[in-house]
Amino acid sequence: MTVSAAVSTVPDRVPLTVFDGSRVRVVLMLDIRDGTQAEVLDAYERMCDRVAAVPGHISDQLCQSLENPTQWLITSEWESAPEFLAWANSEEHLEMVRPLEPYVRGTHSMRYSVLRETAEADAGPGAAARGALQPRPRIGDNLVRHAVTWTVKPDSVAEVAEILSGYTSPEVRVDDTTRLLRTSLFLHGNRIVRAIEVQGDLQAALRHVARQPEVRAVEEALNPHLEQDRDLTDPRSARLFFTLAALPAVHHVMSGRGAGGETERCALYYPARPGAGPALARLLARQGEATVGDPDSPVVACTVFHRDDLVVRLVDTAGAPERAPGAVLALHEPDALAEAGRLLDAAALGADGPPDDRALPKFLAHARMRPLTDRQAPAS
Repeated sequence: MTVSAAVSTVPDRVPLTVFDGSRVRVVLMLDIRDGTQAEVLDAYERMCDRVAAVPGHISDQLCQSLENPTQWLITSEWESAPEFLAWANSEEHLEMVRPLEPYVRGTHSMRYSVLRETAEADAGPGAAARGALQPRPRIGDNLVRHAVTWTVKPDSVAEVAEILSGYTSPEVRVDDTTRLLRTSLFLHGNRIVRAIEVQGDLQAALRHVARQPEVRAVEEALNPHLEQDRDLTDPRSARLFFTLAALPAVHHVMSGRGAGGETERCALYYPARPGAGPALARLLARQGEATVGDPDSPVVACTVFHRDDLVVRLVDTAGAPERAPGAVLALHEPDALAEAGRLLDAAALGADGPPDDRALPKFLAHARMRPLTDRQAPAS
């Protein structure tokens, strides 16, 4: 047996990226209803051919616990994280897995980049077609980042902003290992983005927040104003809404500069031309690394969130963002500006045209989202 390895090209200051080209292993734990084991096996066999046809899918396995016959596991392997995320956050995914729903009490999903693996010495060159491995471990800050986004009826924007600006923060402690550290809400036009930072288990934190009475009251107050109807008392309706609202964090870069000092957080909205969302997210991730790595830049951390043709960046700056609009926008280089001009939907942003180096302050004003709330947990 041999162990494959590689040389890293990801900077140490990047604790999260889906753009390193590495393969992904997804682990889905299932707690099924006792007595439905045969039905679960039949449902899996009916859906596995459809999942196998999804772009980027390599393989999967269905496993049953040796000790507890109601504990099942589905593991799948994907060529890259962007391909998996595009499928996982789609209505197509929900439709494919629906045959399992009647037999499952609960699920827990975990996603991993593949670091190393053992392989047969004579596996041959075809083994490389399975995709790359993550070259080395990334060093993180023990935080998980996630966002959701949705649109409200245009004539409801003012009322929704008032609702979201005045809600009571939920209890930050989820359990002994998980805390809700920060929740930031922003508005652009009639689009809402809610970004959260969690220490510990993201799914446990999301379930905890959803159960809080103050959060439930806010969600009920929002329902009449949403462009997409939902019924949060119906598990299927809630699952559909939050699957389509998911705005995954795809890249995060941070710097020691400004650590412990005062920083200002802003959110930036980048609508892409049809089909250009993935390329725009990669561009902004690459340029964000450069701005954080520049000692003269005010940007101390930034996170790229992406799905379909929507990209949002959360940026922490030492000082006002207006002092360095090019660095804050991650469009400070001529080549980046030119590429962004081809990828961005400037009209959807409300701008007169693509960004250029003379109008970056104005473009920053167009892209900047209105902050509604920014709640941080007290230091533990």
